Amino acid sequence: MGEITELFIIMLLVATAAFAPLGYFIYNYTKKNGEPFGDIEPHGDSHSAVNDFAEKAIGFIKSKLAKK
Repeated sequence: MGEITELFIIMLLVATAAFAPLGYFIYNYTKKNGEPFGDIEPHGDSHSAVNDFAEKAIGFIKSKLAKK
């Protein structure tokens, strides 16, 4: 009977560790009125060096293709 109790406790600890991130996400989602990460900026509105570089690269390639 001791092995069953020990196995139950171990499995309870494993299940708690496995579902803790999900519980934390649900807690934050309900706490902030459906915004789990707070008030965030919509995608594409922020300036970044990577986006600027990609736009320049695409423009460069388009200009090279247009000259052919």
